[in-house]
Amino acid sequence: MPPSRIVPLVVATALFMENTDSTVIATALPTIAASLGEDPIALKLALTAYLVSLAIFIPVSGWMADRYGARTVFRAALGVFMAGSLACAAADGLTGFVAARFLQGLGGAMMVPVGRLVILRSVPKSELVTALAYLTIPALIGPILGPPLGGLITTWLDWRWIFFINIPIGVAGIVLASLYFEDLREAERPPLDVAGFLMLAPGLAAMMLGLASLGRHLLPAWLSWGCLGGGAALLALYLRHAARTAQPLLRLDLMRHPTFRAAVTGGSLFRIGTGAIPFLLPLMLQIGFGLDALQSGLITFAAAAGALFVKTLGPRILRTFGFRAVMVTNAGLAAAFLAVNGLFTAQTPHLLIVALLFLGGCLRSVQFTCINAIAYADLEQREMSAATSLASVAQQISLSLGVTLGALVLEGAAAWHGRTEIAAADFGPAFLAVALISGSSVLAFRRLSPDAGAEVSGRRVADAAPAGAPGRN
Repeated sequence: MPPSRIVPLVVATALFMENTDSTVIATALPTIAASLGEDPIALKLALTAYLVSLAIFIPVSGWMADRYGARTVFRAALGVFMAGSLACAAADGLTGFVAARFLQGLGGAMMVPVGRLVILRSVPKSELVTALAYLTIPALIGPILGPPLGGLITTWLDWRWIFFINIPIGVAGIVLASLYFEDLREAERPPLDVAGFLMLAPGLAAMMLGLASLGRHLLPAWLSWGCLGGGAALLALYLRHAARTAQPLLRLDLMRHPTFRAAVTGGSLFRIGTGAIPFLLPLMLQIGFGLDALQSGLITFAAAAGALFVKTLGPRILRTFGFRAVMVTNAGLAAAFLAVNGLFTAQTPHLLIVALLFLGGCLRSVQFTCINAIAYADLEQREMSAATSLASVAQQISLSLGVTLGALVLEGAAAWHGRTEIAAADFGPAFLAVALISGSSVLAFRRLSPDAGAEVSGRRVADAAPAGAPGRN
């Protein structure tokens, strides 16, 4: 099997474990909250803690891979993720559960970005779209299995068992990486930007903690705003530091590439909307509509099924229309389907909900294929590691913002109606708000040139040889 297939499939083991874990937890969230004696919205901290941990440690993942070897770091990351899973299963309170999720994030921060870096360094650009498709197809099986599996375990067993499914998957990943990964590393490795890390890591953590704790949970309002202010100040210091440092932790100068800039800015806006779905949708079905975890899981898996169904069509669509046309049109359609989620009621036929979630999953899958591929279209090989770190940090921050903003609007809608508990009517405004943010990504994608990323999409080859054109001798 060529590298464009076998290497992505190995990395997909890690993505499969991570995505299964995330979707299982999202389905089981109300049950976990009841077991820990917490409000379900308070468990947004468990989701954001994982994403914040990713954002903190992803910037050093590229340096770690170059220093110790991609295969070594990848295997160690799988081990840390499994340890965090066992800690989640043993948690008996919100604090312990959030801390265990943070540990899982440490493993995930090294696991997926380093795996993606192996792909970028092993696969030619002309095969990149195909390689990314092979990467995501097995990984998308996790979100399909996760909701029904999480619902089944939560309904008939104990929710703690959902974390044990990561162990055999992680062991398989370690074995496959040992067999098929080269221990890739850069011959010339810049020093680690320790000063930048000491600004960026606590800055991101404080900022996201402040956002996640706004409202009625965890911290007093003054402390939440203090975290926001302190985090913003540290991030501002980092921006100044990065502009004056030869080898900063995150290379913001990569934003000079139009394709990379569009992927980061537009992709972040798009993910803010879609990042709220795993949090809002199970809560709406279980708390708003009164379904149990298994019924909820048997509905929400449809979005992942749609993503898997359309994934292999991504390269063909891009070859036909090009990145710009696809990303602009598809972003608007995907945002519209996201807003439609807020129109569901307890009386909406489940078959109709499943059909609309399936179509929405198809649209988001096409968009993510485009975003992930065009980000690296114009980068040089030596820029891949830094670009992977920056793109991954932006991705995790945007997903965390999606959960946080979705929860804030949900709580705000309840407060507007004079309630302290959320109800089905509160989810409409929440879905509409995140859909508008997701749809605003169109503005970033419209700035791309019509032939942007043509080498990656393959459209340049087709345009260069129009029908009837004489061939070269």
